[in-house]
Amino acid sequence: MTPIQTTVVVVVVIAALIVIGLTVMSQRSRTLRKRFGPEYDKVLADQDSRTGAEHELRARERRHAELELRPLSPESRSRYATDWTNIQARFVDVPKTAVTEADKLVTELIAECGYPTTDYADQLATLSVEHATTLQHYRDAHEINLKNERGVASTEELRQALVHYRALFSDLLGENPVPTPERSSRSDSQQP
Repeated sequence: MTPIQTTVVVVVVIAALIVIGLTVMSQRSRTLRKRFGPEYDKVLADQDSRTGAEHELRARERRHAELELRPLSPESRSRYATDWTNIQARFVDVPKTAVTEADKLVTELIAECGYPTTDYADQLATLSVEHATTLQHYRDAHEINLKNERGVASTEELRQALVHYRALFSDLLGENPVPTPERSSRSDSQQP
């Protein structure tokens, strides 16, 4: 083989390796974007580079894989659904207390599922692996609950916090814990 032929072969092999590498990286990005949904964009915005963001998301997946997640028993599901119904009912009379109780109930549910609850940032990171679509609800509810603790949350904000907690609560429970008012009124009107 002549030196020119050798050079051409080396250039073609290098180009092929670059194309393969870019294809693999693109596939990894698509997989992470699909798995993390809106959380992918949030982490990307928080990081200096796509590589850094994707490294963070893969690290979250590794930490998540180390968790000992446990499915809830039917009794636990029922108890959580009942507790949630009671919290929603209390909101009318004591919205501040109801939001505080909702935060505690969601934290208890997160812990029973096997997620960490001692560090809020770690909790968000590990929840993001399987619950990325409802994670912003949790962030919003948490922020409103902090305002509630300081005594500066409006009743509308407290209502929104309960709606946000409900989204994560339903996602963690794997079902809608209690029918939404629209569904209840439709089913009531359809009953004889």
